[in-house]
Amino acid sequence: MSNVAIVVEEEPPRGMPLLGLYQGVPLTGRSSAYGGVLPDKITIYRRPLERLYGGDAERLRREIRRVVLHEIAHHFGISDERLRELDRY
Repeated sequence: MSNVAIVVEEEPPRGMPLLGLYQGVPLTGRSSAYGGVLPDKITIYRRPLERLYGGDAERLRREIRRVVLHEIAHHFGISDERLRELDRY
């Protein structure tokens, strides 16, 4: 992966129950004209993950990994529907 920023923020935007978010143009959606753009961004939201899984350090680690991989999949153009089909949602 290149030109992708991975950041951790405390909370998702108000009213959005998210653990992570991919923002950008997936690799599958880029044409030869793609270039000179800001990096794509993967945001991981710390507090929702801690609220859900913070009581078990090992589970928290696994869930953080799952969320990061989920958002990376979106960078590669894999939709939520396809992730469900692959049993990776």
